[in-house]
Amino acid sequence: MDFSFRDKMAPSTPLLTVRGSEGLYMVNGPPHFTESTLFPRESGKNCKVYTFSKDGTLFAWGNGEKINIINVTNKGLRHSFDLPKAVCLEFSPKNTVLATWQPYTTSKDGTAGVPNLQLYDVKTGTCLKSFIQKKMQNWCPSWSEDETICARNVNNEVHFFENNNFNTIANKLHLQKINDFVLSPGPQPYKVAVYVPGSKGAPSFVRLYQYPNFDGPHAALANKSFFKADKVTMLWNKKATAVLVIASTDVDKTGASYYGEQTLHYIAVNGESAVVQLPKNGPIYDVVWNSSSTEFCAVYGFMPAKATIFNLKCDPVFDFGTGPRNAAYYSPHGHILVLAGFGNLRGQMEVWDVKNYKLISKPVASDSTYFAWCPDGEHILTATCAPRLRVNNGYKIWHYTGSVLHKHDVPSNAELWQVSWQPFLDGIFPAKTITYQAVPSDVPSEEPKVATAYRPPALRNKPITNSKLHEEEPPQNMKPQAGNDKPLSKTALKNQRKHEAKKAAKQEARNEKSPDLAPTPAPQSTPRNTISQSTSGDPEVDKKIKNLKKKLKAIEQLKEQAAAGKQLEKNQLEKIQKEKALLQELEDLELGI
Repeated sequence: MDFSFRDKMAPSTPLLTVRGSEGLYMVNGPPHFTESTLFPRESGKNCKVYTFSKDGTLFAWGNGEKINIINVTNKGLRHSFDLPKAVCLEFSPKNTVLATWQPYTTSKDGTAGVPNLQLYDVKTGTCLKSFIQKKMQNWCPSWSEDETICARNVNNEVHFFENNNFNTIANKLHLQKINDFVLSPGPQPYKVAVYVPGSKGAPSFVRLYQYPNFDGPHAALANKSFFKADKVTMLWNKKATAVLVIASTDVDKTGASYYGEQTLHYIAVNGESAVVQLPKNGPIYDVVWNSSSTEFCAVYGFMPAKATIFNLKCDPVFDFGTGPRNAAYYSPHGHILVLAGFGNLRGQMEVWDVKNYKLISKPVASDSTYFAWCPDGEHILTATCAPRLRVNNGYKIWHYTGSVLHKHDVPSNAELWQVSWQPFLDGIFPAKTITYQAVPSDVPSEEPKVATAYRPPALRNKPITNSKLHEEEPPQNMKPQAGNDKPLSKTALKNQRKHEAKKAAKQEARNEKSPDLAPTPAPQSTPRNTISQSTSGDPEVDKKIKNLKKKLKAIEQLKEQAAAGKQLEKNQLEKIQKEKALLQELEDLELGI
């Protein structure tokens, strides 16, 4: 291969790497989408693996003979290692180490196999250390972002190395049987979440520790135990202040779900923990943290699934209603959220502005097996890859407003195995103002074919009735309204309606007894909040009524200003939203007179 790379700085937009039966190559990102000359195409079907470094400057791949490392931003090949069987590659966060893994094998006479996990010094190309790592799952050591510590799960305990010195174990975290662990992101102090499965009637638990304080009964920062867990997924937020734990059982003993049973738990490093109450029964498909670390989104419940954003108190903030969805993806800047239905669903996406809770677009990416946000926070990649699907392989680049900017279909006799963006560090691409207008595109839009529902012959000539198998729930803001701490439950709403009906009946009875006191209907021109000056005899109640009227008058003035085209402040808009609650309160006080 010719490695005469052009000496130029990193591209202004991330590259796309494409791997398939046609070889391994790179494509320039938006707006060009031409094949990149930075990386000469590696032809043939032997490329099993590739990876970028976290900052996108280094690229490593295996061609069935060697593992090569190149620098994407300048000329030449950095290193080449004879590792024909390697199937996994990973760079350490600061590009100091390249970790490689190949399947573990033992010899026929039963003697132990050779170490299959290698750690190479990226600068010198020397092998720093080799380990035996039998399982492919969680094969790669975990580094802190500054590479001060590195951790591996060995025989149910976590071994910690410091400053990439792999010959000395600096610390060990030993509990009865650690099944999994996750290091926290971000700078010091480092924290680690560990999961220990339950046995013999004892519950499973997740504990949070601060490195290196592992000893003593009170060493843990937080602890959460639960009985229903065969496996767990632990998700740190970006600021390393809390962990979300999805606990799953393989079998749902009630028989309600094919997926087993899941529960969602919240654990904070300050010791607080809670079970996240999900308003709909069924599987938990996806849970994601916003990059702000102050809220998270869960997609859950039997289809059509619900999606809800929760705050750090585990209270619902916004409910997206129900829909055909099983995945959620926040943009790198955290200001856009995509809810999608992939896999056995049709590929419908909803793109939401999560600052204002407004729907931006509803594109459809049929048969997609992969989704990824571009590091610029503007573009989206969807792909149909083998072996998940072996027909109609290809990828599309979208703008979040729903426009397809580029489409690549693989020939019918070829397969696409993998496609991904070149990563960039946070802050390289600034957040841009959200636009709702679809950006122009040269790619013709394809209207997805909508399959009509089957109708038996006896009903085919009759009018279609709009019967639904289930009620669809619309999106709703779950933030507490004025005077309410929490959104009302169904029972509370029912009781409120009963109370209002009783009140109306009392008022009617009072009017029938003394028709002279019956209020005359107000003329249409009169604003509904101008209520006759009546006194209750109770100075406290009169004071409240006076204050409420004052507030309602101020709201009326604000509404007039808004109608005249004046831009209102956030707090002024919030005042207007409180009008209904104030009117209700005033009505209650007046009826008590």
